[in-house]
Amino acid sequence: MSDTLQLVPGNSLITATAEEGRQLAIKLSRLIIKATQPDAALRERLRPIYAEDAAMLIAIGQTVATEFATIAAANNYWR
Repeated sequence: MSDTLQLVPGNSLITATAEEGRQLAIKLSRLIIKATQPDAALRERLRPIYAEDAAMLIAIGQTVATEFATIAAANNYWR
């Protein structure tokens, strides 16, 4: 993994709104894919495969949901 890849942007999960939290969850999900497969060309070649696979798309949604749950808890559910 690259030493310059920051897996938690700004080193914080705190966001002002749930919408910002959801956007952060998507960003974190994308960063973990980048950290797991650092070869950009290979990620590009794989994209058409998962873009057409319903199970893989559901797995992506689950990953984002897990990240969002963590962010929501860190933000006390924006109360």
